[in-house]
Amino acid sequence: MAQLASDRSASVAATTANPAPLGLSAFALTTFVLSCSNAGFFKGLTIVLGLALFYGGLVQLLAGLQEFRNGNTFGATAFCSFGGFWLAYGAVLIPAFGIIAAYPNPTAFETAAGYFNLAWAIFTAMMFVSSLRTNIATMCVFGFLTLTFLALAIGNFAGGTTWTTIGGWLGIITALIAWYTALAGVLASHNSMFNLPTWPRS
Repeated sequence: MAQLASDRSASVAATTANPAPLGLSAFALTTFVLSCSNAGFFKGLTIVLGLALFYGGLVQLLAGLQEFRNGNTFGATAFCSFGGFWLAYGAVLIPAFGIIAAYPNPTAFETAAGYFNLAWAIFTAMMFVSSLRTNIATMCVFGFLTLTFLALAIGNFAGGTTWTTIGGWLGIITALIAWYTALAGVLASHNSMFNLPTWPRS
């Protein structure tokens, strides 16, 4: 009986898909749409709300939980954390939560948002350091994302649109790299006719 249970567990483990491409895709698409708004391609953040709650938030959180099951502490921490980021960001955009309305004026909200983005820049920098033994593609995702959060934080603190626009363009670059890394993972998972290099470090 014990051997049968062990064989069943081994079979499940052997057929468990790699959740990283899904998590990266959810992160990349949601980041791309928000960054296009920050870069000035369109106005208004309403279109981001559904993505933040469901694709960037829920789907990325599920990918992170699957990474826990796979024993990947780095992937679990990254995907669950950024899934939480998108859920929190979506909550800010929902008027019923009253988060924006709770501030006495737009300047007070921008200051608070600056500290929000700064805190995420610090966390992302930590994840960048943790990625140094993974591969160059993953390092670039976290490196550019750190710069994105820093630019957005400066934009919040300084006012104006210049730094927010810069953050938007950095976010677009981050999303494209994340999509590339996700595609590399998908191609590698089913013996595709060609693979994309990610330049492993370890």
